[in-house]
Amino acid sequence: MDSMRERFAPVVTRLLDEDPRVAVVLAEIGLAGFEEALRRHPDRVINVGIREQLLIGAAAGLALTGLRPVVHTFASFLVERPFEQIKLDLGHQDAGAVLVSAAASFDWPAGGFTHMSPGDVALLDTLDGWTVHVPGHPDEAATLLRHAVAAGDDKVYVRLSEQANAQAQPVDGSRFHPVRQGRAGVVVAVGPLLDPVLAATEGLDVTVLYATTVRPFDAAALRRATDTAGTDVVLVEPYLAGTSTSAANDALAHLPHRVLGLGVGRRELRRYGSVDEHVRAHGLDARTLRERIGGFLDVREGLRVRAQV
Repeated sequence: MDSMRERFAPVVTRLLDEDPRVAVVLAEIGLAGFEEALRRHPDRVINVGIREQLLIGAAAGLALTGLRPVVHTFASFLVERPFEQIKLDLGHQDAGAVLVSAAASFDWPAGGFTHMSPGDVALLDTLDGWTVHVPGHPDEAATLLRHAVAAGDDKVYVRLSEQANAQAQPVDGSRFHPVRQGRAGVVVAVGPLLDPVLAATEGLDVTVLYATTVRPFDAAALRRATDTAGTDVVLVEPYLAGTSTSAANDALAHLPHRVLGLGVGRRELRRYGSVDEHVRAHGLDARTLRERIGGFLDVREGLRVRAQV
């Protein structure tokens, strides 16, 4: 199976051919994938070099002329380094763009902490009006990229990862998708963490919702799930733990409820290691997830251990 990032350039190249509004803005990273597109559309494939602030500024300028810029580099260079430009050049000027990241939270451990961005979604959450897609499979990435480009002049972030689920799920760019029904609680699995969550909850009497679009947060789907599964909720996100707990709390503000946010911890892991080692260190492997989900929801092998209070 090819990766999400390997799908990125072919999908966007086709969009360049199909839509004269689409432009691509790069900062060296990913340029090789657009060599043919650059020959066909030299005025709409732009490489600004290793200048991430300019990357966003140029995209905003293109948007203000009526183009639909697609902007790509590693997440830490796309969201964290040029955050002021995202805030002002895009947000303050009401200019839309599609930001497409690579490397996710820790997809390239050998790159060190400079190439890790577990806080990207939380950081964008401080700004108004962003749609955030977190695909869990290359097919989903292709679909969500098309959704993002077609979203008028909106501000959209598409978070690509080397980690992926074995099978694609239906995605529509807005709603959470129920993949398992239960009565002892709701687990929301985001993007590439669906497979670990399904393995972790095997045999447990819980509802599992699959989220690939996390902003706007699908409060209606969460409320529907709690009608039959109770109001204990576990969020399992591939970025900073707790990023969506406030959104879940807001969705259930009219009900007594509990929310547990699982994800990447704040403590920096200073050894390179492998992706799998980082997954285990942050407690995102199936065994640890089962312990934490089961303990919070008081369930084991389909049974509620004690009555919900």
